Amino acid sequence: MQKEPVVKKEEVKKKPTQEKIKELEAELSKTKYNKRTQFHIGLVKAKISKLKEKEASRGKGSGVGEGFAVRKTGDATAVLLGLTCIPGLLEYKHAKIQVLDVPGIVHGAASGRGRGKEVLQVIRNADMILIVLDVLHPEHYEAILREVYETGVRINQRKPDVKITKTARGGVRVGSTIPLTKIDVPTIQGMARELGINNGEILVRADITPEQFIDIVEGNKVYIPAITLLNKMDLVDEQTLFNIAESIHPDLMISAEQKKHLEELKDLIYERLQLIRIFLKEVNKKPDMDEPLIMRKGSTITDVCNKLHRDFVTKFKYARIWGKSAKFEGQQFRRLDHVLQEEDIVEIHLR
Repeated sequence: MQKEPVVKKEEVKKKPTQEKIKELEAELSKTKYNKRTQFHIGLVKAKISKLKEKEASRGKGSGVGEGFAVRKTGDATAVLLGLTCIPGLLEYKHAKIQVLDVPGIVHGAASGRGRGKEVLQVIRNADMILIVLDVLHPEHYEAILREVYETGVRINQRKPDVKITKTARGGVRVGSTIPLTKIDVPTIQGMARELGINNGEILVRADITPEQFIDIVEGNKVYIPAITLLNKMDLVDEQTLFNIAESIHPDLMISAEQKKHLEELKDLIYERLQLIRIFLKEVNKKPDMDEPLIMRKGSTITDVCNKLHRDFVTKFKYARIWGKSAKFEGQQFRRLDHVLQEEDIVEIHLR
């Protein structure tokens, strides 16, 4: 009987990670999604994600390139996908919004091509993304979305409501408070094990996709609002403009050169950033209604204190509030977690 040839360890060549990813992605593209293949597809997606994380971790430590370590200023930061990184400031309704025009994203940016990673790191730290498409090159839209997604940015999405608690034993147990239509329990369990969770309790409170479950497990995604703009609208006829808009569904069509619809753009930026105005009042004085404090929707008394002075939280005694968030004028609040609303007047008392 012929013996199997002995292969020395050093002779075994492992496939490069990128090659494994390509093979799994090819397998995924050939597999039709249905109830029977759902589990398999979920596992393949989990394997791809794990390999990409492994590949990304090898390149960590290089940081943001020179010229891109931009200090955040103002009340919010919006990133404009354009040509060069030139900090600017948009002042609108008393809000100071820092606008960064960063180099256009090229194919392969998320995997490190060109200065792509530097650009995408700036995007991850922003409060908003402005995707500006040239009306003559609408085909760039899908590439931009893909590259932004690959760097771990989820635009116009909320973080899925999923709680994962790791345990010492018992396997993976899954509970859900709503019907799941995009993924089933066995698939969640299989993907969890593939992603390194062998024992744990998973509570799902949103109708998630397999990709969203992977995002939650990895825990390194950022969720940022975005506005899609179609620029140079004056360079094409109305029918062409309509056809492009039908395929891309931009939030607004503009002409930066001719300053068309720029005021509407300012309004949209302010609205999507969910900014609110808070007016401050000193004890025994009238409130300052000329210079509001710009905050984000959902901000609390703690946030106001932190924005005013770093010692205000530790010295906080109580606050009196006039406005929508108070039951009556001048209501006293001793808790720092009280959520403020648009045009509230806040009087802070310190120890």
